Amino acid sequence: MTRVLYLYGGWPGHQPYQVAEEWARPLFAELGFDVEETNDVFALDADLTGYDLIALNWNNALLSEGLSAAQEDSLLGAVAAGTGIAAWHGAAAAFRTSIKYHWLLGGSFLEHPAGEGVKHPYEVSIVDKSHEITRGVGDFRVASEQYYMSVDPNNHVLAETTFTGEHVPWIDGYRVPQAWTKTWGRGRVFYSAVGHDLDDLRNPDVTRLCTQGFAWAARDAK
Repeated sequence: MTRVLYLYGGWPGHQPYQVAEEWARPLFAELGFDVEETNDVFALDADLTGYDLIALNWNNALLSEGLSAAQEDSLLGAVAAGTGIAAWHGAAAAFRTSIKYHWLLGGSFLEHPAGEGVKHPYEVSIVDKSHEITRGVGDFRVASEQYYMSVDPNNHVLAETTFTGEHVPWIDGYRVPQAWTKTWGRGRVFYSAVGHDLDDLRNPDVTRLCTQGFAWAARDAK
């Protein structure tokens, strides 16, 4: 059975506990995952190599928060050895001072041009329709924080969004990845920027994208 460490919590603005109860647990159950939940980042101090997947919905309140060197080494070492990463939304804004964590994840949140927490409607377009993660997933529309991100140019981009320039005129027409994959050693990484609240995650296309992304990430890349 697939062993999963699910780290969630921190700042309550992204509803991490409600998301766990009403969205993540049913998703993991559908996949048949054996999940160990934790709300304590010190869980990353342990040997993580026994897990097939680490699911991340940790949310930081302070820009100064980061992982310790030991936590970084434990996490990156486990992924290099074959443990997968599945993360969404606020995970790209977590552990801001941990550069290696963001290198592993493949990106870092920069800003939501419409404003924090604003229910701003935007489109997400699937750019790789042939990947197993996007099978059956159509373009979709959500109404929440549209993430403008700094991303690793070597990511395999699955979906992107286009900014209109309504709030910041000079980014009109700019396209920014919103879901991607990458590998780190033998470990697979999947990230989706969508997921500010339950309404976003309950979108059938978002749930399907994440379900298939989690299943993909839980398998050893080699």
